This record gives sequence, structure tokens and C-alpha cells, in this order.
Amino acid sequence: MGWDKITEKQNQNSIDVDDKSTIEILSLINSEDFKVSKVVKSSLNDIKTFIDALVVRFKQGGRLFYVGSGTSGRLGVLDAAECPPTFRTDPEMVQGIIAGGYDALVTSIEGAEDLSELGALAIIEKKINERDVVLGITASSTTPFVLGALEKAKTKKALTGLLTCNDYSTVSFIDHVISVVVGPEIITGSTRLKAGTATKMVLNMVTTVAMIKLNKTYGNLMVDLKATNEKLQDRGVRIIMHLTDLCREDAMKLLKSSDDEVKTAVLMEKKKIEKKEAREILEKNSGSLRDSLKSH
Repeated sequence: MGWDKITEKQNQNSIDVDDKSTIEILSLINSEDFKVSKVVKSSLNDIKTFIDALVVRFKQGGRLFYVGSGTSGRLGVLDAAECPPTFRTDPEMVQGIIAGGYDALVTSIEGAEDLSELGALAIIEKKINERDVVLGITASSTTPFVLGALEKAKTKKALTGLLTCNDYSTVSFIDHVISVVVGPEIITGSTRLKAGTATKMVLNMVTTVAMIKLNKTYGNLMVDLKATNEKLQDRGVRIIMHLTDLCREDAMKLLKSSDDEVKTAVLMEKKKIEKKEAREILEKNSGSLRDSLKSH
């Protein structure tokens, strides 16, 4: 049995997987997963180049769109959804587009990925422009929905990228290619496995590094989180306690008085200033708590 796509080839280590014991299958999956981080490491320069270009667009008010189908699309939507609570971003800043729409998040929408015109239509509906970035995600590198979206995005002068787990030949409408070739899957063609893991790792890198560069953290502390639930509120309070030496009760009061803005709260306490002035200082320093604490 033979295919051109690496993601569709048979893994020679799992030819007789159905004849193995549970622990043997687990060991086999685990040994294959070990390969993923090594392959991602080999692509760090390509990931870095894409992120640096993305940060420039973000600073110009641009947005990031992930476009994918199936597992790739779901992972893009997931990463986008986690940015507002983690980094207090506007929900419009990072968005996921999945073939078949949001129903495809929980149900397989057959055939949705096969129409390039639907990908192009999604770009038009999102009013993508020259400040925006569109990252197509397709393990095979050939999904028509994704390629159609990227081609249309390029006509809108957006920055385009492709994240794939296959060998890829560059085309004119894709500016950045991140190729993470993890090899054949344990179950032939099941790209929710190693390809899915690699995709999640890269997407984690893209948004995490971009947000660090946009001053959304102080050291490794999540100082721009949005305290939308008890867990995040507790994290915000603990960060304030750590950075200001306030007791829990006072840190909670301070967080509330700053409208649940951790950076504002820390600056208010450290500089003994009001909320309005703290916000002005942060704005002057592009949201950097580190630079704001140093300012006079």
C-alpha cells in the first residue's frame, strides 16, 4: 500500500498493532509521540519568522485567523478561544475558522473541507484586510478549504502562513510555511494523533510568544489575564500578593478597585497612584508592566 502524502503512509512500526497487548500499543504510541517535539524543534526558525511578522501586524491593529478543517480546525478554534481569558485580548484579535462552521466542532461535516470557494467565502465574510494574518492549518497541506482561504486572503493583502505535517512546495500566495513532518501515524491517516499533537504545540508557541512580545506577561506571570471566574480571580489575587506583598484580603480589594486589571492593580500599589494614572502609565509604555514600574 503506498501514498504520496507522508500523513497517509503506513507506519511500519504498527503494521500488526491489532495483534498487540494493551501495554504494547501504549508503548508504541508513546515512542511515536517522543518524535514530535524533536521535529517541532527543527522548525523553530520558521515558527520564529512567522511570529515576528505576526507581532508587527498585531501592533498595527491586525488580527490573526486560523483556518482549518477537522482536527486542525478544532485546534485553531481552541487556541483562539483561550486567548481572551489568558491574555485579556479582544475576542476579535485571534479567531478560528473551521470548515463546516461551528457545528463542525462537535460533529463531522462531510465534504465541507473539499470546497475551496467556501474557504474564500469565509475570508470575505471576516472582512480580512492588509493588517491581518491568516494561518492555514492542514496536516496534508492539500485541503481545498484551507488553500482557497489563503489564496483569497493574499488578494486582500493579508500576511499568509501554512502549518502542515507534510513536505510542501511553496506557492505564491503563501508567505510563510511551517512544515512539521512527524511521519506516518500509528493508525494510518489518523492525523488527530502525532500531527494533532504537533499542531497544538506550534499553536501554543504562536500565541504565547506573540502575547509575551505584546507585554501580556511580567516575567512568567499572567498579569493580563481576565478574571472571568473564581480560578482566574484567585490567580490574579495571588499574582498581586506575590508582586506587592499585600495580604490576600487587601489584594482582593485592590483587584476589585482596578476593575479586575492585574497590571493596573500592581502599579497602583507599587507607585501609590490612582487607577486612571496607572492606566495612563501603562498605555505610555505599550502595556509593559516592567517598563511602567521603572518609569518616573
